[in-house]
Amino acid sequence: MTVYALCVLVLFIKMLAISCYQGYFRLRHLAFINSEDAGFFKRAANSQELPQVSRGARAWANDLENIPLFFVLGGLCVALDAPSVMTAWLCCTFTVARVVHTLMHLRSRQPWRTVAYGVGLICLFGLAGVIGVSLI
Repeated sequence: MTVYALCVLVLFIKMLAISCYQGYFRLRHLAFINSEDAGFFKRAANSQELPQVSRGARAWANDLENIPLFFVLGGLCVALDAPSVMTAWLCCTFTVARVVHTLMHLRSRQPWRTVAYGVGLICLFGLAGVIGVSLI
């Protein structure tokens, strides 16, 4: 299914963007916690990450708890030739929810971060339900 592949691509780009976001702040402030990184720039290593880098790391960790589940469930929907309209709707909604979640996480916006997380979680349950129905 093309929609699933497009969603995977968008999520890949989003996760790569979080890495770039973290790198941007490390380089902008020349602030590194790894001594070899700091030494390369002739700086002392920081004892803590910058707040923006830490926030990005938490957003990344949250992605690692959710996006692999989407890859598996969405891939199973495609493999099982599950109803395409429902699968496409759930995939697109999940993808938008994860992008919004990241933006809200990086900008410290509640309750929108939690709302976006919840929408994504509902989509994962929806994909699981679609798979269950397809197997019956």
